[in-house]
Amino acid sequence: MLQGGFTEVLGSQSRDEFRDEVVGFTKRLGFETVSATVVIDHLLGEAEFITVDNTPQAYRDAFQNRENWRLDPVMQHCKRQSMPIIWSQKTYVSQGLGDKWEEQARYGYRNGIALALHMPEGRHFFLGVDRDQPVPMHAGELTRVVADLQLFAVHAQDAALRILAPGASDPGNPSLTPRELETLRWTMEGKTAREVGDVLGITERTAALHVNNATHKLGCVNKHQAVLKALRLGLIR
Repeated sequence: MLQGGFTEVLGSQSRDEFRDEVVGFTKRLGFETVSATVVIDHLLGEAEFITVDNTPQAYRDAFQNRENWRLDPVMQHCKRQSMPIIWSQKTYVSQGLGDKWEEQARYGYRNGIALALHMPEGRHFFLGVDRDQPVPMHAGELTRVVADLQLFAVHAQDAALRILAPGASDPGNPSLTPRELETLRWTMEGKTAREVGDVLGITERTAALHVNNATHKLGCVNKHQAVLKALRLGLIR
């Protein structure tokens, strides 16, 4: 597990601080460039994109072109799925977009990993890291890198929504029941639904239901994100 970066990004208080934490983590992970994007779906009109990145200046116009995003196979994967994608030249060639890969490869975008977190109420968070060298192919090393990136994304999206799109954050503190808060506290301690059930004298299924309800009320996509948000809101300690 990569040390540092996970909790630090939560403490970001400005766009510049958030960018520094994201870029710093990316470098420690062994990648050169990164983009972190909040997407807000609107009922009327196009979705809103707010991006923090360290794209080379010479490639910035092409990178920020939304038409390119609509064609990009990595972005299209992230738009539809939450499973991380490990991409390379083959990803683009298989879609008949070898020329697009050749263009971005000139600026170091040859290989990378990208993922998305899709949250309630039309909120999304995309995180992609890129580099010139191939992504580690050893199974153990690749698993570690992807796991670190996923864990960082859970922390980063909370800070991103708060800093980059404060209007999209849920107003006020959600109303969680005492039992939902209890299950979150024990989840924070690393206990499974079965272990939480044993502690509270309820079934595993009921414990899982309480966690799922709390996760939904907090507007999160998984229990880890829910615990982080509950901590930030002061609902649990």
